[in-house]
Amino acid sequence: MLSRKGIIPEDYLLTRLAEDVQQPKFKAKPRKARFVAKSGTCNVAHTNIREQGRFLQDVFTTLVDLKWLHTLIIFTMSFLCSWLLFGMIWWLIAFAHGDLDQRGDDFVPCVTDIHSFSSAFLFSIEVQVTIGFGGRMITEECVSAIVILIVQNIVGLVINAIMLGCIFMKTAQANRRAETLIFSKHAVISVRNNKLCFMIRIGDLRKSMIISATVRMQVVRRSTTQEGEVVPLDQIDIHMDNPVGTNGIFLVSPLIICHVIEKDSPLYELSAFDLQHDDIEVIVVLEGVVETTGITTQARTSYVSEEILWGQRFVPTVSEEDGMYAVDYSKFGNTVKVPTPCCSAKRLDEVGGIAQFKLNEGVTLRGPVRRRRSPMLLKPPSVISYK
Repeated sequence: MLSRKGIIPEDYLLTRLAEDVQQPKFKAKPRKARFVAKSGTCNVAHTNIREQGRFLQDVFTTLVDLKWLHTLIIFTMSFLCSWLLFGMIWWLIAFAHGDLDQRGDDFVPCVTDIHSFSSAFLFSIEVQVTIGFGGRMITEECVSAIVILIVQNIVGLVINAIMLGCIFMKTAQANRRAETLIFSKHAVISVRNNKLCFMIRIGDLRKSMIISATVRMQVVRRSTTQEGEVVPLDQIDIHMDNPVGTNGIFLVSPLIICHVIEKDSPLYELSAFDLQHDDIEVIVVLEGVVETTGITTQARTSYVSEEILWGQRFVPTVSEEDGMYAVDYSKFGNTVKVPTPCCSAKRLDEVGGIAQFKLNEGVTLRGPVRRRRSPMLLKPPSVISYK
């Protein structure tokens, strides 16, 4: 029974949810590897790449794409190596000038209080991170020391800019926002407005909106051209009807994204039987701009044949409570069976559409709905009206 304040009016009760609709049963067969995982990761391995140097031409993007462990190791080693390198240089300057030997009070060293490599290493850290404890300092005695001081400061600023920028970009990556953009576990195919439709449900768990959100779909399957060329991963775009009638969607509450299966659809010749025997995969891509950061984000998922339910539709998730709309995400992926022809959309068009198909088959695509008796209009117990 649906909620009193649900989407369906309270004076209607669904007496049956198409229990009598017979679904075709087929034996499962081994499936091919899916192109895009449910989590959105692409199941593609790049092998035999000979020009590895191309990755070094874009060092910043390479660093951002690395795993966190590798990024932290590079972050630590970049500073440590620079300190060691310039520590060695400062020790060589002191050694060449004779600062390591004990001299009289009249002797002016290049850098004060450098007596070993350890003190030179500590001075290198003080220079690069501008600590300045005050015990060691450079003098005007050596021009080379002044030049090395300038070079180390510039190198330190460059390392700080690259490493801190890399850490910031990794923490602010748009795919983190995509973790709260959710898709229904299954897709459904059923009749909607007398048309056979392919439908999925999407939602956003955060209150901050996704601006200019758009949804794209593609069918990935093995195909053969007229010339006999075999395309193992043929990607075919799917036209969709946005639920708000514009180019973008207003993703405030969960929306059902619908694709009407027509002549131009790659699913036009797909029937319930073919769905269980063909290796097809439908990829769904949700893109938009994060309202709080202004960064473009993208969420992906895919549906293989076993995850496409024929003859089912999604249950409502939105209800009105205390003057506002409430979304019940426990029903987000729930579906119910509905009467749906098992033939393809092409076959339906050949017989004259859904209405003609019902006449030919002698079936109805709406289950009986019993109307609840109103207390103001009581009828005899033997009289039952149906909608």
